[in-house]
Amino acid sequence: MPITMTEEAARHVQKMLATRGHGLGLRLGTRASGCTGYAYVVDYADEVAADDVVFESRGVKIIVTQTSLAHLDGMELHFARNNMLNEGFEFRNPNVKDMCGCGESFNVA
Repeated sequence: MPITMTEEAARHVQKMLATRGHGLGLRLGTRASGCTGYAYVVDYADEVAADDVVFESRGVKIIVTQTSLAHLDGMELHFARNNMLNEGFEFRNPNVKDMCGCGESFNVA
């Protein structure tokens, strides 16, 4: 299944890339972390490696390493502003089976 993003997320990423002045898109991944297993990693993508999988959603490239794909497959990325001070990405991930109490890590097993 593809990895997609909402219109709000796409606009935010396009704005970030324009401000930065370069980049191919957004790099998404996971790393071992926290009390439940994995944490999301979000960064700029400046290149595509041989083991990367590239998706495109709403005009934005989403680059994911093959090793993270199993954790992210079918995910939708959203960007929300909850008030004037809080904003950030929300990960709508159908693979998540459990999250830690603070929401910083997740498990897919």
